[in-house]
Amino acid sequence: MIESFEKRIAVARTALMRASRLLQDEIRNYPTPISGCDAQFNHLLGERQKVSAALRNLDTAVFVPTPRSPTQVAGIESR
Repeated sequence: MIESFEKRIAVARTALMRASRLLQDEIRNYPTPISGCDAQFNHLLGERQKVSAALRNLDTAVFVPTPRSPTQVAGIESR
């Protein structure tokens, strides 16, 4: 049976949400003090930002230009 793309996106969203929770827990439990040059902590912050961006991208509507609507502000041409 072929899976639908919607199901694969739902699986991806679930995995990203779990990764986000795990990263948040790791950041929360990171030992103090944290210096500005703590490479491991900074790496965790960067990974959290990438996961958050991926989740946002899954929920963002994408504009696909067509001859009837070449730009987002052009609206839909009726004939």
